[in-house]
Amino acid sequence: MIIDKNLTPYILLEDSSILEALNKINSNKSRVLFTISDSGIIKGVVGDGDIRRWLTSQSNVNLSLPVSNVHNTSYSSSLIGDHAFIIEKKFLDGINILPLLDSNNRIVAVAKQHSDFFEIGKYKIGKKQPVFIIAEIGNNHNGDYKLAKKLVDEAVNSGADCVKFQMRDMDSLYRESLNKENLNEDLGSEYVMDLLKKYQLSNDSMFRIFDYSHKKGIMPLCTPFDYKSVERLNSYGMDGFKVASADLANHQLLEALIDTKKPLICSTGMSGEDEIIDSVILLRNAGAQFSLLHCNATYPAPFKDINLSYINRLSEIGQCVVGYSGHERGISVAMASVGFGARIIEKHFSLDKNMEGNDHKVSLLPQEFSNLVTGIREVEQSIGSDSIRNISQGELMNRDILGKSLVINCNLKKGEIIQDNMVEIRSPGQGLPPYRKKDIVNKKASHDFQSGDFFFPSDITNEANFKPKNFNFKRKWGIPIRFHDMQKLSSSSNLDLVEFHLSYKDLDVNIDEFLKKKYDMDVVVHSPELFPGDHILDLCSEDDEYRKRSIMELQRVVEVTRKIRQYFNNTSEKTLIVVNVGGATQNLAVDNDRKSKMYEMVADSLSKIDQKDVEFIPQTMPPFPWHFGGQRYHNLFVDTKDITSFCDKYGYRVCLDVSHSKLTCNYHKWSFKEFISQVGPYSAHLHIGDAYGVDGEGVQISHGDIDFPAMISWLDKYSPKSSFIPEIWQGHKDNGAGFWNALHSLEKWKF
Repeated sequence: MIIDKNLTPYILLEDSSILEALNKINSNKSRVLFTISDSGIIKGVVGDGDIRRWLTSQSNVNLSLPVSNVHNTSYSSSLIGDHAFIIEKKFLDGINILPLLDSNNRIVAVAKQHSDFFEIGKYKIGKKQPVFIIAEIGNNHNGDYKLAKKLVDEAVNSGADCVKFQMRDMDSLYRESLNKENLNEDLGSEYVMDLLKKYQLSNDSMFRIFDYSHKKGIMPLCTPFDYKSVERLNSYGMDGFKVASADLANHQLLEALIDTKKPLICSTGMSGEDEIIDSVILLRNAGAQFSLLHCNATYPAPFKDINLSYINRLSEIGQCVVGYSGHERGISVAMASVGFGARIIEKHFSLDKNMEGNDHKVSLLPQEFSNLVTGIREVEQSIGSDSIRNISQGELMNRDILGKSLVINCNLKKGEIIQDNMVEIRSPGQGLPPYRKKDIVNKKASHDFQSGDFFFPSDITNEANFKPKNFNFKRKWGIPIRFHDMQKLSSSSNLDLVEFHLSYKDLDVNIDEFLKKKYDMDVVVHSPELFPGDHILDLCSEDDEYRKRSIMELQRVVEVTRKIRQYFNNTSEKTLIVVNVGGATQNLAVDNDRKSKMYEMVADSLSKIDQKDVEFIPQTMPPFPWHFGGQRYHNLFVDTKDITSFCDKYGYRVCLDVSHSKLTCNYHKWSFKEFISQVGPYSAHLHIGDAYGVDGEGVQISHGDIDFPAMISWLDKYSPKSSFIPEIWQGHKDNGAGFWNALHSLEKWKF
């Protein structure tokens, strides 16, 4: 629960117009407001539903009428001094915002239900948000401003979201005996006091380092250990505060922090559950925005004492966002905590573990912290949900390759009965799975079968796929095809072109066996990516021998393409060859300098190939393409600036794969329209398919995230002469049903 005393977004004078009320409701996120008298006494509540009901009941709508005509005088409220638990019970009735009244019925604040996230600075932190990662510098700068700046720089490079420091007013924090070097004090206190005296940054230096952090694009936070530090930090304008484990039960300091109205991140180390509950009650009663970090405040913490399972209990107690502050060695526990629900991770950060000070010993070095960030990002992606399991696209690819299907072992005429002994189970898994055998046996054949044909869903359902026909498009079009499909599929429609998707084995076949005549159409060739010996085409490999082989294999593709084009009467001056040039890495993206060199190597490799009669068009790629049932990170022909720069510099055009590029835009949160406006003018050919998420590629039209009518209008404007094919994953199955379905949809939108 959050108590908000800024009433402006939520109140309106009762004689204000309905139009004013509507505008205010639209602008506040709660979709509700309260009407008041001139003296601030609450008169009613108005939600957008109230206004809609009023509108539908009016024959002549007059929005200038007073809002009192639509407000509801029956409303729930609480007194400003009511206990948090009393207020929260009223949220159970479907209310998400509650007016808090004084004894005279005047509204003085509103209580809002706690959402699944809270905001600190520019960050939203919560269940559906990225994990917020804090590099705890503390006093690991050892009083050296230059070292503090270096720590900030390295935290930025490591991928942290936040750098955190500590501030103490020594005179007000410690009792007089310690300040006077009393030798009778506890050894531990003596040691800590000595370190703090030696290694404190001045307040001015601390504020300068905050300014520097902002300049570097990373959020600074700080833990105040006393009232004066709270006052100084609040005056500076901190976005929020960290509450140290040692101060969670210090209710006086906690109240001072609550009074700042800033979000609080509270560590729970050193506190028992009763103390945690007492502090939570204080925070909730005050309507504070807070989170709780599970923590074991020993340095280093033994693994056996950490008890990550308590994170779940902490979430129940706080009814808030929870996280983990770790003092154990290594990074594995912090990464594991994300799986337990931690949405904030804090780990100590140092440049040298051998420096003086206990915190250095449990700190992570920059590379270790970078590994932690990478691990957390991988874990948070992998968590998913407990909803019904769906097969991923990569699994479907592998199932098609490794699985088994139902096939017919004889020739069969349309209308004849499919007998049990006619159906066998064979690999690969491209047809109906074996468990569907009972659904196919004793049914009439819906078409003629040849021995070895797969059974497909269309053989057991009444759902009719769209059939091939003569289509009408504004641009040249065709379908993807293999040599063995040519005779059947090319004659079924008025194709302008076909795009041969070659495998490495296709480079060695006798083309005459498949292409037995001249065709009145154009041809495009899609180069293989995989060659014998697990060689994946890579024109920018740092391994010279590997790159030479890629160049050699691509030269073979050119020679085969020249043979293919002889069978087509309407060939362009140069036959387009779609190519994935390489540049993938196993994990994260390469830096810009490395990427620039990769593009130079691609251009150099292509220049070594005899390109007579052909034109290479590199394909736009998604960040996480599927490669033979697995994923790699792709670096080239992903970013618009890189693509256009390469084309301008080296004189190439591209194949714009809209599914791939939509995935890119989804991942980077880029404008898809802007992408097409930039890359469209450089596009010679289009691959058309839908896309969803960050790796759902080649999806059937209208089954993903693309707004096709809008996209078609953009392509008409920025790439009006580009040819296209529908590239639907497994679209060739069932006599090309996926392609024909896509073409019917695209024709409807006058592509």
